[in-house]
Amino acid sequence: MCVSNALGSESGDGGRIALPDVTISGIDHVQVAAPAGCESAARSFFRDLVGLDEIEKPPLLAARGGCWFRVGAHELHVGVADPFTPAAKAHPAFRLASAADLDRLARRFEEGGVAVTWADRAEIPGVIRFFAADPWGNRLEFLA
Repeated sequence: MCVSNALGSESGDGGRIALPDVTISGIDHVQVAAPAGCESAARSFFRDLVGLDEIEKPPLLAARGGCWFRVGAHELHVGVADPFTPAAKAHPAFRLASAADLDRLARRFEEGGVAVTWADRAEIPGVIRFFAADPWGNRLEFLA
């Protein structure tokens, strides 16, 4: 595979492009879209069912709706999209600390009426994972 940077030059190190004056140190947050009025369902799902801590949105952004959650050192932002269409393929993947935690979360989802679809363990050796949908149909992955 050939990877090009903004100037069109190819990288020769397996796809990694080094820019001498720019360092990306990680991912700050991931955003999923939701319809207007999503806040109550977002809190019920991501805070109460998944177990994430809600964090306060800055006041100017809070006026747009949605809500934010802490995911370890990162954040999950639930943002309002109008018109809204759920993401059926693109998705965030949440890593759990252990296979036991993954199993517990899957059981909690099922008890809460959220369908869980386990992935074939042969697809990614050494990784156990399942997929579920948030209240608006966005695809989510959970793995250990």
